Amino acid sequence: MTYSVRPTRVSAAIVATALSLSAATAGAQHDANRPIRMVVAVAAGGSTDIVARLVAARFTERTGQQVVVDNRPGAGGVIGLELVVRSVPDGHTLIMGPGSFGTINSFFPKAPDVQKELAPIALLATSPYLLVVQAKLPVHSVKELIAYARERPGKLTYSGSTVTSLQRLSGEHLKRMAGIDMLFVPYKGTGALMPDLLAGRLDVAFDNVLVLTTYVKSGQLRALAVTGAKRSTVMPELPTISEAGVPGFQSAGWFGVFSPAKTPRTVIDELNKQFSALMEAPGLRDRLIAQGAEPLSGPPDALRKHLAREIETWSRLIREAGLKVN
Repeated sequence: MTYSVRPTRVSAAIVATALSLSAATAGAQHDANRPIRMVVAVAAGGSTDIVARLVAARFTERTGQQVVVDNRPGAGGVIGLELVVRSVPDGHTLIMGPGSFGTINSFFPKAPDVQKELAPIALLATSPYLLVVQAKLPVHSVKELIAYARERPGKLTYSGSTVTSLQRLSGEHLKRMAGIDMLFVPYKGTGALMPDLLAGRLDVAFDNVLVLTTYVKSGQLRALAVTGAKRSTVMPELPTISEAGVPGFQSAGWFGVFSPAKTPRTVIDELNKQFSALMEAPGLRDRLIAQGAEPLSGPPDALRKHLAREIETWSRLIREAGLKVN
């Protein structure tokens, strides 16, 4: 007698589940022979882009694994963020998180939640901003800028990269603390705003020391102060904004690496180990210090806590100032 065996619904379901789990597991494996894509959610030429390219080059030199920087600007960083959270969580698609990750969900509530949909890997560095003016603006100090702006409410233009950037928020912070009104002009990144700033079509800007130092030293821009709690080692002659007449003012940019939320812990720990080693090595560390940044290294949880503090600080300012994306 011949018997035919038909798979039952239960057995079919078991097979399907096993195949699904197998595929998911295979997709989550990190392959050191495959390149890593490092997404930068702003235009090329800004501080986040500069740090990403420095880190990518040194990572490749150290490990032999290629890291390709992929600029995906637009929508205040949402385009790059969405690309990463939808990627396979295997450690091959990362994003260099700028300080705007502390503001993006306040401006775009429907954007992916950075605290829920990204996995922190490593906090790499912090860097204060410079407050600069275009060379022909007749102000040479923070107090002179405040007086000039008060005489011309709403006439001075300022920018700081994208609508969600901490550079932009630094300007709003100064406006509120100094009681002045300046018009914010949005760009897709620092690289996009520089031509207007250098040509005098934009009056005031905030951006990282590592981006603006060359322009200041060449006389193309005039630096008035730094935004951090202490003076910059690159330009120690410049006062902090707090010292220069706005007591208590402080802000600083930061750079951290994230991956999609479901990236396996083993992959996160291995990447954290590699990035931490990079930031502790003399080559990259010395390069960043020379450009005004403070290199950092630590566990993924250090980045998670830093992000939480930033969101708490800047969401309050955004809410109190009634800031929105037009």
